[in-house]
Amino acid sequence: MSARMIYSAHGAARQVTGSCHLVSCGERRMLIDCGMFQGGSEHRDLNYQPFGFEPADIDVLLLTHAHLDHCGRIPRLVRQGFRGRILSTAATRDLARIVLLDAAGLQEEDAARAERSGRRRGEHAREPLFTLDDALHSLDYFDTPAAYGQTVPVVAGISACFLDAGHILGSASILLTLEDQGRSRTMLFSGDLGNPGRPILRDATPAPPADYVVMETTYGNRPHRALPDSVGELYRAIRETFGRGGNVVIPTFALERAQEILYYLHLGAAEGKLPARMPVFLDSPMAISATEIFRRHPECFDPPFLAQLRDDDPFAMPGLRFTRDVEQSMAINRIESGAVILAGSGMCTGGRVRHHLKHNLWRERCSVVFVGYAAEGTLARRIVDGASSVRLFGEDIQVRAQVWTINGFSAHADQGALLDWLGRSPRREVFLVHGEYERGMAAMGEVLQQRGIACRIPGMHEPIVLD
Repeated sequence: MSARMIYSAHGAARQVTGSCHLVSCGERRMLIDCGMFQGGSEHRDLNYQPFGFEPADIDVLLLTHAHLDHCGRIPRLVRQGFRGRILSTAATRDLARIVLLDAAGLQEEDAARAERSGRRRGEHAREPLFTLDDALHSLDYFDTPAAYGQTVPVVAGISACFLDAGHILGSASILLTLEDQGRSRTMLFSGDLGNPGRPILRDATPAPPADYVVMETTYGNRPHRALPDSVGELYRAIRETFGRGGNVVIPTFALERAQEILYYLHLGAAEGKLPARMPVFLDSPMAISATEIFRRHPECFDPPFLAQLRDDDPFAMPGLRFTRDVEQSMAINRIESGAVILAGSGMCTGGRVRHHLKHNLWRERCSVVFVGYAAEGTLARRIVDGASSVRLFGEDIQVRAQVWTINGFSAHADQGALLDWLGRSPRREVFLVHGEYERGMAAMGEVLQQRGIACRIPGMHEPIVLD
């Protein structure tokens, strides 16, 4: 019998971003995620390359969560011919809307800026990856949301069950049951797995039995710092910076990280570990919208947090100011001391945080606090790695501010948590994706092999037969 069940990775293969996985079962084609490549120009250029499959051939897209590196190429997929359904949880659908619309606006702005610059040099600028119209059109394909733990039909002979991944609001691992010509196989996609023991979301549902597992390895080589220690260091960074008369800039991912940091700032002020009414600016329209969406999805919360949300809203602390419009954002840069500024993006690849870095990074009194992953090739990674200066808006800015890297806030499971999630159930094979090749995937591969678990690291567009 010819092979009729085939898996291939068309993103996050031997790299961190661009998650996109294709499963073929007989004549049916399914995608799990369709994310954007992020990082330096060599990574971003991949977004303009062919997908490695025909978008029109895809019957359905299953979306694990709404981070841009998992959903960011959906408008391009639709523009190139995809006409199937998009299935996700309700929270993911709501968050994906603001993420894709925000990304479209940035794409158009960047393209317009490049066009102006290109005209001066006599060059032709590249079109945006997708437009606002493309993003709006793609939203029409989102179908009735799936609930956690509910098995839903996908296409004939194939079903899916969305399991809580504990990563961001609405995030899911997806268990597929594939049936074709009397054969049945199960395949589990981890999506991005959350760091257990967080205050807002439930821990990830452990991996159920499955023949094949596609597992992320963002932190496949190391443990995270203990959360209480990380919270304490965040408080110390703020107190010391205020003592010097400076501002604290926190590059923040709009989904989950911003809300978690707000929670701890609220807690620190309530417990007297931080000034009671310190000015805190959430300077990210997308993070503001995401915070509003958080309130609409109590089904995703850890029970203790849900009870607290009803009694003492941690997203409404004294001194907190939401800044949506550009004028409000620009006004923040006139504040020389005593402010905590949360702004996107977390990797400093775009968004308002770059303006705040321009105004604060050169000042010795200030601090920049990184609380999330910084991929290779990003501005955040260059600062974390000790660059003496960085280029922002055509200027070389000296890095004189104190730089803090606090990795205990990561929304990704570390090596131990990944292994705990995978458990000891028998597997035919585990495919390692979504990580730096040597520091994430290869390191996790060695551990799995020591445990007698068959695994491999798929190459980009490499077809793998599911026997």
